[in-house]
Parts: sequence; structure tokens; C-alpha cells
Amino acid sequence: MHNTYIYIAIMAIVTYLIRVLPLTLIRQKIKNRTLRSFLYYVPYVTLAVMTFPAILHATSSFYSGLAALIAGIALAYLGVSLFGVAVVSCAVVFIIELLLI
Repeated sequence: MHNTYIYIAIMAIVTYLIRVLPLTLIRQKIKNRTLRSFLYYVPYVTLAVMTFPAILHATSSFYSGLAALIAGIALAYLGVSLFGVAVVSCAVVFIIELLLI
């Protein structure tokens, strides 16, 4: 049990350092285009990495999740609103789940 507190403390320190060190060490504007581009896309990539597996595994069938993902990407590409993409994706999952039963 005593080791658990040590592990939690080390994780807290590492997490704190990762978040605070860039704020304290980098005081100038970042001029490197590659690094700025990388930092710009980090939140989007992180969100995608967390979202896409959840889309595929949230339904009872992998194929219904995959079909909803494809439909959602196609509708978003065509410029449909976020609400419209969500409604159509839910409808696709519902229809495919009915067909697979």
C-alpha cells in the first residue's frame, strides 16, 4: 500500500512538470514553422485518437460503427452541420443494428 502513494506522487510530479516546464522555459514566441505547425495540430490529433476507437466499439457490432463513421465523414466533407452528422450517424447505426439482428 505504501508503494501506491509513491507511484501516485511520482505521476503527479511528472504530469506537473510536463505542463509547467514549457510555460517557464519558453518565454519567446516560437518562430520555427515546423514546431508551430506540430503544436497547432496536437489537440486535433489527440481528440481523433480518443474518438475514433470509441466510435467503432460503442455499438454492439463493429460494422455498424464503421458504417456510421464513414457516413459521418462523408457528410462532414459535404458541409453538413454537426447536428446533422450526429443524427444521420445515429440513424445509420440504428438501421444496421436492426438489419444484423
